[in-house]
Amino acid sequence: EVRLVEAGRGSVQAGGSLRLSCTAAGTTSVGQEMAWYGQRPGNRFERVARIRDNGIVDYRSSVEGRFTISHDKDENTIYLQMNGLTPEDTAVYYCAADDWLVVSTECRSPGVYWGQGTQVTVSS
Repeated sequence: EVRLVEAGRGSVQAGGSLRLSCTAAGTTSVGQEMAWYGQRPGNRFERVARIRDNGIVDYRSSVEGRFTISHDKDENTIYLQMNGLTPEDTAVYYCAADDWLVVSTECRSPGVYWGQGTQVTVSS
């Protein structure tokens, strides 16, 4: 069974930092792309950062310059380093993997590998 296992939930004050991790278990390949999505209550899953198998990364404009996505292929793990956090970053963060990941989705799309979700809370 293929699973994406997340770690790193936390609560910080504005300006603080957190690092999330997501490890793919049960397989050596989950597709060409891995990404982090954030979901605020009642809102869509919005892609925050994406890393492709060739190392190319891209970010949602609101986190550009503050968040960094990286990939340890030996450990089959991706990371999201979150710096300069603001209350607007408060959300449940999900990692996802597939050959192509959309920018935004109403739900956790079937056929895509999803992590269990990690709560990040930033207080002002």
